[in-house]
Amino acid sequence: MILNIAAAAATKASDGPSATDILLTEGVVLLGAAVLFVLLFRRFGLGAVLGYLVAGALVGPQGLGLVGGAESKLAIAEIGIVLLLFLVGLELNPARLWRLKRDIFALGLAQVVLCGLALMTIIFFTTGFTWGAAIALGLPLALSSTAQVLPALKSSGRINSPFGEKAFSILLFQDLSIVPLITIIAALSRNPTDAAGPPGLLLAGYTIAAIAGLVLAGRFILRPLLRLVGGLGERELFVVVGLFTVLAAAALMHSLHLSTALGAFVAGVMLADSPYRHEIESDVEPFRSILLGLFFLAVGMVLDLRAVAANPIFVIGMAAILVATKAGIVALLARLFGMEWKQAIGIGLLLSQGGEFGFVLFAQAQNAYLIAPQAGSLFSAIVTVSMATTPFLMLFARRLEFAPSKDGSDLPGPDEAPRGNAIIVGYGRFGQTVAQMLMGHGFGVTLIDKKPTQIELSSKFDMNVSYGDGTRIDLLRRAGGDEAKLIAFCIDDPSLDAKLLQPIAEAFPQAALFVRAFDRRQVLALADMDLAGVVREVFESAVCMGVQAMEALGVPEAEVAEVERQYRESDGRRFDLQLEHGNLVAAKELMFRPGKGMRLLSRGDGEET
Repeated sequence: MILNIAAAAATKASDGPSATDILLTEGVVLLGAAVLFVLLFRRFGLGAVLGYLVAGALVGPQGLGLVGGAESKLAIAEIGIVLLLFLVGLELNPARLWRLKRDIFALGLAQVVLCGLALMTIIFFTTGFTWGAAIALGLPLALSSTAQVLPALKSSGRINSPFGEKAFSILLFQDLSIVPLITIIAALSRNPTDAAGPPGLLLAGYTIAAIAGLVLAGRFILRPLLRLVGGLGERELFVVVGLFTVLAAAALMHSLHLSTALGAFVAGVMLADSPYRHEIESDVEPFRSILLGLFFLAVGMVLDLRAVAANPIFVIGMAAILVATKAGIVALLARLFGMEWKQAIGIGLLLSQGGEFGFVLFAQAQNAYLIAPQAGSLFSAIVTVSMATTPFLMLFARRLEFAPSKDGSDLPGPDEAPRGNAIIVGYGRFGQTVAQMLMGHGFGVTLIDKKPTQIELSSKFDMNVSYGDGTRIDLLRRAGGDEAKLIAFCIDDPSLDAKLLQPIAEAFPQAALFVRAFDRRQVLALADMDLAGVVREVFESAVCMGVQAMEALGVPEAEVAEVERQYRESDGRRFDLQLEHGNLVAAKELMFRPGKGMRLLSRGDGEET
């Protein structure tokens, strides 16, 4: 029998490479090309998205032919778009959404509608496409690249500036508008299988019922589940719960012939005001980054390079029209919404490119028989070329953003400081006092704690504390670490040492780091770091009680003050000697002991006993 199995395996091997062989080989080729081109494009400031697209085009069927099955890979990689919409939903904290409502729902709506109509009209009158095709091509071009613009704003610390919030608001509405745009393309579809789907009214009913079901599930199932997982302290379970939430919401929408992106977005909104938002965002982000990178690789693979090579003037010319049209319309709208002309032109240049959702909508249009595959490839190439202009336009946009107005009225004042000047990690009895004092001076403070009970208790006092492990760099970045001026670790954790804190200090060099130390051992372990401050958690309170105890025993006020002074001085000298010798027992003779107190230390003869 063993010989038969071996013979069968040998026969199978001789038939050709197995699925595992193909998967491993293509995986190595794709990831290798991605690493090479993303590094190269990053080095020249062109962004990761273009690197992925070029890598996919090079190794795909239209290039060197090293990797096949582009359509199947694209179908899997679209989960990256689903995860992106989930993370967009997580950004929609109700308070921030309400504060930006005018920019999101007025400026954002005007931008999508006016840019979409203008580009649709240009395509119809310059290309000879039908109105249906012009709509399916023009409306997606109104969307900009969230994957390019938002990371650039975050990395430069401008996401919370007035300029950054305007850009964020427009991008947010663009991301929301993908759902109605998909609906419009479906309504124009000439595909018989699409026509066999549910009627429009029934589809609308499904949509409302599904959203209501997701909201109820989030409130009565998901939040208690997250509370339970948070109590267990298992990080792996958070990853599982986060991915389960996204995929379950997307699967529900898919089963009802609705947009999977809509399901993921609703799932994100359900958790936007949850204390577990930062933890889930940090856990899901790596999967989003990998799958979104695979998505761009697959888009590059399906590009019909022959069609692009046959029409280079059309691709370059239409890309230039796209950039100019969007930059002009966005700048005009931004000016109408109160921005100075220089900043308005800057935001127009920043959002002038086509976006990644255009690739998704072009694929939808092909499936709906509204455009031919060659047209999809041409306009995907147009979006790609427009993305290539973005890094250069961003440099110019940044100069315009910081150009002052004539009267100086747009310069930020003290009361307009970005939210989250400080991050407090640990909102227990120690962190509460630090946070309260900072808030008392008007500083914006982001609070993080990993104890669900503490978070729930704090919510009763109207304190918004986010759940998460504040020693993780990715979570601190999600919480605004790149913009924070101060990060204070107020957690009761003796294991917090230089090995753990040094990467944080390197990741956020602009932030002053403060640490609550458990005891002298921990202070000594942190001595080699350039920290803004280290505070032994009970030192000051113990000194305070010692002072009160001496006063209660009738010690004169002057002697009480002298004992306190000498104790602080001897404690500091002990610490220096302990650090020098690397031994906690060093300089034990400097401790006050029975019969060896203040009088012995104040003899003035220079001896230490």
